[in-house]
Amino acid sequence: MAMEISVKGSIYKTDYADRMQAQREEATKAENSQNAEKVTKPGSSQSEEKASNQNRTPHDAYISSEKSGEKPNGLYYVGQDENGNKKVYFNDPKKEGSEKDGDRKSPKVNADAPDNGGEKYIANSDKVEREIRELKEKKKKLEQQLKAASGDEKKTKELENKLAQVERELSQKDTDTYRKQNTEFTDQ
Repeated sequence: MAMEISVKGSIYKTDYADRMQAQREEATKAENSQNAEKVTKPGSSQSEEKASNQNRTPHDAYISSEKSGEKPNGLYYVGQDENGNKKVYFNDPKKEGSEKDGDRKSPKVNADAPDNGGEKYIANSDKVEREIRELKEKKKKLEQQLKAASGDEKKTKELENKLAQVERELSQKDTDTYRKQNTEFTDQ
């Protein structure tokens, strides 16, 4: 079954753009009429003209560093990265030795070479792992006791509460963040 839908574009068109265009036209008409009045008035002074220019909305304008007399904050330029793709680079004047064309020196890191300087530590997470292992064993025991005590409702409810508490504690402690926070570090 084929169906054709025909929609006129003006149905969905918002009138915001039209209103803005109308406002611009009104503003230019008003400005033109004011300019025409100034031309016809022989007694209009330059101070009135300056005041009307100040009422206009400000626009951004490019001012070159030569005209402004100030040193530029930095310099952006287009260069090529290691894959030959174009990339925008920034020379920061605050950094000493900033270079053009993307030839910035990055420190070489050799992962295979041991670091001879600095302090060395040994991380020990055995205590955390033991704690988590004990909680898992406790959970298994409680589940077995819960299956065995299926006839006694009071004991079942008590075991379910204990099991829920152990599961909450286990879910908090059996995470990487908990392991990292509770790992012990010792000097080598």
